Amino acid sequence: MSKPARRKTQDVFAEMERIFALQRDHQWKMKATTAGERKARLQKLKSAVEAHAGDIVAAVQKDTRKPENEIRITEIANVIANIERNINNLDEWMKPIEVVPSMNEHDKARIVFEARGVCLILGPWNFPLGLVLGPLAAAVAAGNCCIVKLSDLCPATAKVAAGIISEAFDENEVALFEGDVDVATALLELPFNHIFFTGSTRVGRLVMAAAAKHLATVTLELGGKSPVVVDAGADVQKIAADLAAAKQFNGGQACICPDYVLIDKKQKERLIQEFGARVKQNLYTEDGHIKKENISQIVNPQNFSRVKRLFDDALAKGARVAVGGVLEEADRTIHPTLLTDVTPDMLIMQEEIFAPIVPVMTCDSIDDAIAYIEKRDKPLALYVYSNNQDNIDKVLSRTSSGGVTVNGVFSHYLENRLPFGGVNQSGMGSYHGHFGFKTFSHERAIYMHPSK
Repeated sequence: MSKPARRKTQDVFAEMERIFALQRDHQWKMKATTAGERKARLQKLKSAVEAHAGDIVAAVQKDTRKPENEIRITEIANVIANIERNINNLDEWMKPIEVVPSMNEHDKARIVFEARGVCLILGPWNFPLGLVLGPLAAAVAAGNCCIVKLSDLCPATAKVAAGIISEAFDENEVALFEGDVDVATALLELPFNHIFFTGSTRVGRLVMAAAAKHLATVTLELGGKSPVVVDAGADVQKIAADLAAAKQFNGGQACICPDYVLIDKKQKERLIQEFGARVKQNLYTEDGHIKKENISQIVNPQNFSRVKRLFDDALAKGARVAVGGVLEEADRTIHPTLLTDVTPDMLIMQEEIFAPIVPVMTCDSIDDAIAYIEKRDKPLALYVYSNNQDNIDKVLSRTSSGGVTVNGVFSHYLENRLPFGGVNQSGMGSYHGHFGFKTFSHERAIYMHPSK
């Protein structure tokens, strides 16, 4: 590292410590803020996001080549809706819960929701603004101070986010730091009260280890291989349409994206036909060219190479390309692909794919599918397609996952009255709606004897 670069890095670290010290001192004032004061801060955040909507679109497209309609939904509309949800419900969420003491009914007791203190929010690259400002809104609603760090793979978006945050908050309330992994590593050395991380399981382990040094609480939103279980009587046409749409969305780079399919062998050929037809309809021109403006590219060359390694390994071990199979390295575009004749020893069945590739394994029964899932890490999402309630109940009772959608995809994530989060290897803790407010709050027990 050159002397100027080293000096710049040292300056960033010094600024980091300065801001953290400011927030540590200010946390008590933030903790004591009223619902009205917190809502005013959230309103300023909402107004800043709305004012910079065009800048957000341009920045995210520069960083990721996402389709504009996806950006407007995930990075703008969803963020605004999350902020509004906190504003609209905060009075109710902040109310203490009165408890009648079991030892003496003449005493008083209650549970109050108090801010955790100074929080660190580390965001991912796949939804660089939405998965940072959503948790931030919940943290502010709960009365916390926060430091935010976006992924270094999205530098243009980080600059826009820094402007939004500086417009909405004083630095002793919320601040953002730009930079690479060294900045994130240095932040993790600080004694935060709570760390909220969205990203890979590998990095999640590092975050949890860093938090343990200070006994900080953590929320880890990770990932894993989310299976799709299809029984013999399911609607394959609908399944194919859902899979094609899910794998087109952000180029398959979503933590809850279906990762592989376990299907009754009688349904396999129909799935191939329907998936191919739906992909062709959604993404290709009449002369057979893919509409690249409608599908995100793989985020960087390293991730493209990683996915190609999984793909090549599968083919070398006997997998067959049933649909797609085109990987354009020049601009990191992967055509939606369906692989059959897949076996558990293939790397593509052992690592999260994070790309528009769908491996398909056939099963003789729903019990075979369940047995396969039971032997593996608990996924973030699980999808079940069946018209047989007994089969649905069997899958639910014998598997574990962060969340489940039956006869559809993503719905358990989109419903903000449900908690969203993982379990064990796919994460810990949850958020969305009221659950986000509770994640960034400590439930404090208060017991009061009457005064004499």
